[in-house]
Amino acid sequence: MKASEIRELLKLLDQPDIISFAGGIPDPSLFPAEAIADAYQAVLGGKEAGAALQYQVSEGFLPLRKWLAGEMGKLGVPCDEGNIFITSGSQQGLDYLGKLFLSPGDTALVTWPTYLGALQAFNAYEPRYDRLNPAGGNMTPQAYRTAAAANGGKVKFAYLVPDFANPTGETLDRAQRKAVLDLAGELDIAVIEDAPYRALRYGGKAEPPILALDCARSGGIEKARTLFCGSFSKVMSPGMRVGWVCAPRHVVEKLVLMKQASDLHSPSINQIVMHRVAETIFDAQVDKLIGAYRKRRDALLSALETNMPDGISWSRPDGGMFVWLTLPDGADATELLARSVKEARVAFVPGNAFYADGTGRNTLRMSFTLADDRAVNEGVPRLARLLRA
Repeated sequence: MKASEIRELLKLLDQPDIISFAGGIPDPSLFPAEAIADAYQAVLGGKEAGAALQYQVSEGFLPLRKWLAGEMGKLGVPCDEGNIFITSGSQQGLDYLGKLFLSPGDTALVTWPTYLGALQAFNAYEPRYDRLNPAGGNMTPQAYRTAAAANGGKVKFAYLVPDFANPTGETLDRAQRKAVLDLAGELDIAVIEDAPYRALRYGGKAEPPILALDCARSGGIEKARTLFCGSFSKVMSPGMRVGWVCAPRHVVEKLVLMKQASDLHSPSINQIVMHRVAETIFDAQVDKLIGAYRKRRDALLSALETNMPDGISWSRPDGGMFVWLTLPDGADATELLARSVKEARVAFVPGNAFYADGTGRNTLRMSFTLADDRAVNEGVPRLARLLRA
């Protein structure tokens, strides 16, 4: 287990003269603070106070699970509350799924690059990583099995962020999602679909979740191999730490046992408040975020187009929080970061942190959710000047 480069970079936010594109965090000025405060007051001042301050069942607050089952149904995943498991943020879901599937030496298939927090969650269970290429060019199932066996284990799951991926901002089309399911079927492994950014779409065509495609193909959620990890952190509040896993009941039963041995349940009051707020303002909150973040994405992309020197390319995401830059071969974004913080007072995340093998040193991630006009208009030209030097 290693320290998170992103967590270390977040400390830079305490330095007022640093322009940071580093932390992939939502803008606190857009949190529905008033609605959340009203909900806490109503809960603690009403008949739900006892339940809010009491122990909760490990599966999670029943009305919240029912509401989430309804939302999953809108995405094409017919299910009920028995398929919903509440976690302390989706990060806990990743930890539990790593614990469920991985023994030391087993293989996890991940994209190159992939979400750093997933690597941190899985690393505790000592896996080996192999490369998953949703766009094509995967090894044959037998080649994956042979490589896993040579390391003393088996291929256990494929993990990916199909919508506005952290860190690249890329989204898989339907054919790529089906290809992941095809490969998983041939290997007889699970698919972990991490979807914290799905609601934050600013353009393009929405594709169904991999779990929805899986349910249609397999005959229902109880026969599906895909496990969907969702979160309220990017839309409502990360500090409340409310996430969920949507999965077949036999998987939920295993996760409940882990929860009972870990923290018993996620905080009751936060779940009850989240349910109150979500069922009244969720769609309006999503619309508010889309309006704000779309403008910031567009501003960052425009500034990159205007200022960046030749030889540098970047992603153009349809949603989410991130733009992914690729520097010329031989460049080192970690060394560039040290110079950037010292000379330009601009921070970003070096891309090699997101690669299971530490490659990708000529890549970096920029987040636009906290990028106001000053950050974009001053920070991007500063970084561009440094890249020209």
